[in-house]
Order: sequence, then C-alpha cells, then structure tokens
Amino acid sequence: MAVNPGFPLVLDVQGWTVLVIGGDDEAAEKTDRLLASGARVTVISPTLNEPLRNLAASGKVIHRGRHFRDADLDHTILALNTIRGDRDFARALLAKAREKGVLLWSVDFPEASSVTMPAVAASGHARVAVSTSGVAPALSGFMKEDLERILDTEFAAFVDWLGELREQAKKDEPDAEKRRALLREALDGFRLLGKVHYPKVWLEKRAAKAQGMDKTGNA
Repeated sequence: MAVNPGFPLVLDVQGWTVLVIGGDDEAAEKTDRLLASGARVTVISPTLNEPLRNLAASGKVIHRGRHFRDADLDHTILALNTIRGDRDFARALLAKAREKGVLLWSVDFPEASSVTMPAVAASGHARVAVSTSGVAPALSGFMKEDLERILDTEFAAFVDWLGELREQAKKDEPDAEKRRALLREALDGFRLLGKVHYPKVWLEKRAAKAQGMDKTGNA
C-alpha cells in the first residue's frame, strides 16, 4: 500500500481565520480544537448541532447558515471539511483550495486533503501526535487514549518544571553548551516505557500464518 506519510509540522493558527465546513459532532470537535489554538473560526453549514449553536450564540465563532461558496476560501489559511460521504464535493474543494493557496483537510478522505490531522494526546504543554498516514485512523484514536492515561497530571507538572528550569538557566548561564548540559542532566533517568497488547483477532491471524509457513517448510 503506497501511502504518503507527509511532512509533520505544527501550524500556528492564532489570530487567523479558519473555515469549518459542516455542523455536526465532527465539526464541533474540530472547532473546539481550533478555538483552543487561538484561531478565529467561521463555521459554514445550513444547520448546527447544539454545541456549535451555543458557540455561535456566544459570539465565539462566526456562523454562515448556508452551503459553501468558493469566496469563503478568501482570507483564510486552512479549511476543514467535516462533511462525510460527498467525495465529489471534497475533490472540487481541494482543487479550489489549491488554486487559492489554502490548506485543506477532508474527513475520511486523505486523497482530497493537502494536510492530514493526527490524533493528539495532550498533557499540559506537552503534545504527542499520532498518525497512521490515514491508513488506520481508529488505531490513532486508541493510541491517543492510552497515551493520555500515561501522560498524567504529574507528567504535566514535570514539563512545567523543565520549562521553569530552562528559563532560569537562560538567565543564569550565558554559555549555551553548559545550559544544554544542565537540561540534559535534569532529564537523566527519564524514560517512557510501554508494551503493546494486540487484539485477539490479530494474534490468531499471525498464529495461522506462522502455522501455514511451518507446513510449507518456509519458516
């Protein structure tokens, strides 16, 4: 399976207008993430679910109660298409976004996207992005949940302490190499350890494959 893994980046959307096309739960979740990142969100949909209606009523997002128009891509850097099942629309939207130099993500359709959106496990200032290059997005979600259980409140406090230590070192130690040595020493002993527990159906598939190879003498 030929898949383009892309080039991972973090996009600063603070103060920029971002479009969210659609008004369902997917649109609401993406809108919440954008607002948390400081974006100015415009939601384009004839109808909205209750969370989005509340955001629009409070003035936290701009709502255009209609279907998408090409001019909506003007003066924005990113558009998120949360409408499922309409591949013709997604393809046409990608062509228009490329024409106008706008980044585009379309739900469940990486072929009609210029960016992918990983699952993000958050703990304080720390972010761990998980991507399967669009091959198995459900797996990314499971990994995100497990990572958030591991990266608990103590981990968030640890990251805060490291940040404070770094700022103090920048004030007290003018030598960059000595600062790096100090911060590396602070991390001495830190390890993120884990073990993968595979589902039964996968283990059975692997066992059957191994058994078949043994029978043919190609172990």
